[in-house]
Amino acid sequence: MIRVVIADDHAVVRQGLRTFLELHDDIEVVGEAADGEQALEAVAALAPDVVLMDLVMPGIGGIGAIERLRELGSPARVIVLTSFLDEDKVLPAVRAGAAGYVLKDTEPAELVRAIRIVDGGEALLHPAVAARVLREVVADAERTQRHAKLTPREREVLSLLARGRPNKAIALDLGVAEKTVKTHVGNILGKLGLADRTQAALYAVREGIAEREARS
Repeated sequence: MIRVVIADDHAVVRQGLRTFLELHDDIEVVGEAADGEQALEAVAALAPDVVLMDLVMPGIGGIGAIERLRELGSPARVIVLTSFLDEDKVLPAVRAGAAGYVLKDTEPAELVRAIRIVDGGEALLHPAVAARVLREVVADAERTQRHAKLTPREREVLSLLARGRPNKAIALDLGVAEKTVKTHVGNILGKLGLADRTQAALYAVREGIAEREARS
């Protein structure tokens, strides 16, 4: 028997899912939650195998709840059940630890299949979600390769660029000539495929390079 908790802020959705899922002999809906906080409480109290998690809920949203479940070491497998395919929701949900990502307009039989697959220890993503995740993985690999081309000194210069430091100030900080800093900046732009120092600064902030260099 697959024990399921349904987390969605719409009572009609929860009731519809419960009614449909309980038609299947191998699935038992053991609890419901109207927000992320209730979902965490339900998982702690009921120890479900699978959680159907909406993303947009009051208080702690779906992504926050998934992150907390992973932090707490919960063995429950989470399937995101949502209407959204936006990248600002898809990728964070997958990164947070969702084992499945299913759209609410999916066929009911496909939802049951997703529950069984995820309960079996596998992952199941909507094709559009899988494509976006793959693109992000490829992009991450490409960014890592580009960043690896930078020398330690160039990473220092890039970190200082991200903090808004002009070349003269960077030269003073590093104890080198301003001309040397200009050379480093040119090398950075070429290796990262960027057009100017503004793009370089934005790149460093986005990739967390400034923070990493500051800590090292």
